[in-house]
Amino acid sequence: MEKRELIFDGNEKQVFATDDNHKVIFRYKDVTLAYGGVKRALFIGKGALDNKISALMLGELNRKGVETHFIEVINDNEQLCRKIQIIPLEFIVRNRIAGSLAERLGVKEGIRPEEPIVDLRYNNDELDDPLINDHHAIALGLATKEELKHMYSIATRTNTILKALCHKAGIELIDVKVEFGRDSLTGNIIISDELSPDTCRMWDEKTGEKLDKDRFRHDLSDVVASYREVLDRLTKAIA
Repeated sequence: MEKRELIFDGNEKQVFATDDNHKVIFRYKDVTLAYGGVKRALFIGKGALDNKISALMLGELNRKGVETHFIEVINDNEQLCRKIQIIPLEFIVRNRIAGSLAERLGVKEGIRPEEPIVDLRYNNDELDDPLINDHHAIALGLATKEELKHMYSIATRTNTILKALCHKAGIELIDVKVEFGRDSLTGNIIISDELSPDTCRMWDEKTGEKLDKDRFRHDLSDVVASYREVLDRLTKAIA
């Protein structure tokens, strides 16, 4: 596969064209951002960990029949993916109340609802990714009612699969952000972005220690070491 021109240069990832019009290369950077880019840092080696963790989690979904953009790992920081047309929506599936949801509701982190909560956000950096509802998404022309139903179903199934995988690794999946796009070849709606400690909250099942991006958000240190721990545990759980 021939790597060609840069077509997207994000804060934490780059996307390159290839000699196949329906495939792209994702390159994970060592840069980490939080709070809408207000907080920024460089962690050497983190990009490679994100790449490998995301490959494991997306690969598990592919094996379980959930279509994702992931095809294969190319090298430490890069993976080959299907080219997609982005659907600017984020589905955050929450198994416990934590992070921004705990702040919005004015409750302590860790409350476990009877069933997962799904938040819908408009993926728009200029508007700070606001919470929206189905009616807003349809009015904005982002998706149809049927497409939303399909994406909710895939997001909750993704949560179920990854929660089981994390449990095998001694990790509790607190929440997961799922994004979608339309496959440029088939038109199918598929999962279209990374799944890693940058997009999931992960706590050690025994100690409750945070193993995800909250370590950076809350200055808990050992960011790279925690991500490496997640990779090691997931690798053993899948083997």
